[in-house]
Amino acid sequence: MPEPHTPAPRPLSALAGRLAALPPSCGPVRLVAVDGHAGSGKTTFAGRLAAALGGAPVLHLDDIASHAELFAWTGRLLDQVIAPLSRGTTARYAPYDWNARAFGAPRDLPAAPVVLVEGVGAGRRALRPYLAALLWMDVPPDQAWARGRARDGAEQREFWAGWVAAERRHFAEDPSRPHARLLVRQVSQGYAVLPGPLRSAGPDQIVTESDDPTSLC
Repeated sequence: MPEPHTPAPRPLSALAGRLAALPPSCGPVRLVAVDGHAGSGKTTFAGRLAAALGGAPVLHLDDIASHAELFAWTGRLLDQVIAPLSRGTTARYAPYDWNARAFGAPRDLPAAPVVLVEGVGAGRRALRPYLAALLWMDVPPDQAWARGRARDGAEQREFWAGWVAAERRHFAEDPSRPHARLLVRQVSQGYAVLPGPLRSAGPDQIVTESDDPTSLC
């Protein structure tokens, strides 16, 4: 099936409004995942989406993963974050310090109306039952990894070699993209957000960000 045509830019606030209108998925919380390959721009996009949502909390999976558990962090996330959010209470998780190679002091994550979780594996099988929506940063893996390597520099070359192999294994065993509600593509004026594999194309399913927040057409 051909790739959908990338539409002209529209405000990211339109996407924020649609996400905020979804039914709660994790207790009172609408948990929205932003997944994609390392280097695909998840953190930047999640930050802008959080701002469009009026300051929605963002959980970065880099704080949950560790050198010893690049992808084997599901149990910790379920215990420290998903369980309390599902009860409508503030979650407390210990963020990992990648330089010190140790978990730090607990950090709060409130049970807000919308909470974003961004990182590689955010749309994994074990988390999908708790998600209101899964968004996939639609950047080819080789392109995303090249961005990540350029961002992190030569000192992280050895880490990236191990990371790419681990990421390939993860997505081979537990792919996220086929379950995405929306695909996010970076364009010159912001982001284009298109229907994902789980959604059929339709005129009401395309929203994008532009520099002009008043442009809705």
